[in-house]
Amino acid sequence: MRRLVVGGEVFLWTVAHDHRDGEGRLGECREMLRLRGGRGRLLIVFEGGPGRFVPDGFVHSGAVGTGGLWLNLHEPGTVRALLDEAVRRGWDGDDPRTVCLDGWDLFTAAATRITTAATGVTAPATRITATATRITSTAPSPPSAE
Repeated sequence: MRRLVVGGEVFLWTVAHDHRDGEGRLGECREMLRLRGGRGRLLIVFEGGPGRFVPDGFVHSGAVGTGGLWLNLHEPGTVRALLDEAVRRGWDGDDPRTVCLDGWDLFTAAATRITTAATGVTAPATRITATATRITSTAPSPPSAE
């Protein structure tokens, strides 16, 4: 578990990959960010699906992306942005219940927070590609036919 300190509060967090749906049945790939703060537990889940990418053998652990924009769940700044958005939406780290949130619902707001922190400019969601990590093939290019 990693530590994230926000305003004097300590949150412990980890990233995991799973193939189970919310009811324990075998399902599609999903990437999960687990946070503990105070007595509360927060589980942010990114389910893979059409146009929503999670690690599946082609991208690295922690990578979640949609629309050409990618976040890395192993980066503390990404975790902070997702945590801030979860708190803004009502999650309380002192509530002893485990709360599960759909990560895609937080994705755009978190990406905007990251962009604003990096550039000092509040960018509309459609313009946040400046902070995107584009995953490209590492396979060698075919030789040119010159």
